[in-house]
Amino acid sequence: MPQRTRLLSQGCTLTAALLGSFCLLVPAGEAAGKHHPAGLGKVLTSKDGGQIYGFDINQSGDDGVLATAQDSNNGFLVSVETFDQNTGKITKSFAKYDGPRNSYLVDGIFAGDVGLVTHYVIPDGQIYAKRKYEVMNPVTAQKFTGAWTPPVRDIDIQQAAENQDTSTSVLFAIALKKQDNPLLMVSDIATNTFSNVFKLDPNLFGLGNGPQLGQFTAANQAVFALSPDGGAVGGSAPVNILIDLATGKKTQFNGYNNGFYHAGYVNGLAADPNTGVAATTTELNSQVEFYDLNKKTGIAFAQLPCTGDTDQTYSGSGIAADPVNKLFLVTETYNACSSGQDSALIVFDEAGNVVETITGFKFFIGEPPPRINPSKRMGWAFGGPNGWTQLQQFFY
Repeated sequence: MPQRTRLLSQGCTLTAALLGSFCLLVPAGEAAGKHHPAGLGKVLTSKDGGQIYGFDINQSGDDGVLATAQDSNNGFLVSVETFDQNTGKITKSFAKYDGPRNSYLVDGIFAGDVGLVTHYVIPDGQIYAKRKYEVMNPVTAQKFTGAWTPPVRDIDIQQAAENQDTSTSVLFAIALKKQDNPLLMVSDIATNTFSNVFKLDPNLFGLGNGPQLGQFTAANQAVFALSPDGGAVGGSAPVNILIDLATGKKTQFNGYNNGFYHAGYVNGLAADPNTGVAATTTELNSQVEFYDLNKKTGIAFAQLPCTGDTDQTYSGSGIAADPVNKLFLVTETYNACSSGQDSALIVFDEAGNVVETITGFKFFIGEPPPRINPSKRMGWAFGGPNGWTQLQQFFY
């Protein structure tokens, strides 16, 4: 499909105002292509009406999974639900529980349609939950099929790098009974095996610095982007860190630090697992930064449409990488081109050019990355017209 034309901010504003769903400039004579037109699709609502706590979709199939929870007279009403990513229909609800002890959170889908779900269990007479990790192998089994048992006890998974292509998965976790010290775990989720567990420097990878995790699969590296001074106004440049998954060797280089107030926190990170191009969003300047992980240098930075470099309110959040079409999809909670009346998904190419902007979303502060199926140029984002009980389908 021919590459789409870069959007100009004012053109995007006018089109968005007229159409209210997405804005895209198409060159004269370009064919419509085989894919669904860009814009919003179905809205999924959890079957039991509970708030959604984590979700993912299978990039090689049609299935997805989510977890829900809501208050009840007995404590919490919770469930895990599978769904059809094409129609948004719930296909099964299981692990249903109404009481004070159990809840769930979907960590992600990994290679082979293997799902990982955190199971929080509050022991009798206690107030703090212990964590068990349930596996769905595959998600289409629509049930828990086994357990994932990390060699370090009492950990809490913070992030799992997006990777459904290889069995080597990386997860960022903290050791709850060891001052929340950070860990990087290298695991084959399906076989419940661990090739490495690396202890990370808490002064650099502590949660106060907002570390964001990605994976450069071709180089067998984990990728972190973080703010070394806790996102301070006028502070230090963000740091990009590569960790060899075999040896634990770390290499780092500074990121862009533009704007009157500088970059601040890194809100999101995604990496193309094949080319080693990474993208980040930063809080204080409403910018998206692009890096070459092979050369350990910057490629470009881009101002989000209709923003300036002091527009913290309109900064981007989560990012998804589409390695098939060489794109990055950035969530913007408050769409600057509509003065924050809706949310937007801005699509960039790997050179930092805006390809298209899809509007009409209702995102939430700290919006997680959308989950995409690159072969379908389709995805799902957290939050719908009626809030946190919904997911919004989109096409790009």
